[in-house]
Amino acid sequence: MKYSVDRIEEDIAILENIETGEIVEINKNELEEDIKESDILIFKDNKYIKDDEEKEDRLKSLEEKFNLIKGE
Repeated sequence: MKYSVDRIEEDIAILENIETGEIVEINKNELEEDIKESDILIFKDNKYIKDDEEKEDRLKSLEEKFNLIKGE
């Protein structure tokens, strides 16, 4: 499953399942130390793994959509 880091509040990370929209709250200690808002995580083998390539793909897609809206 893939999750987007919605926000981090003190010791809790709020994640959104990309496919279902389900919100999950987990202890920040269960994540890699350098996790930030908008990072993409893959849940595999009972741990969350940061996926920088997926994040870049999603950001590029959002930028393209924004440019279409702006008419560029």
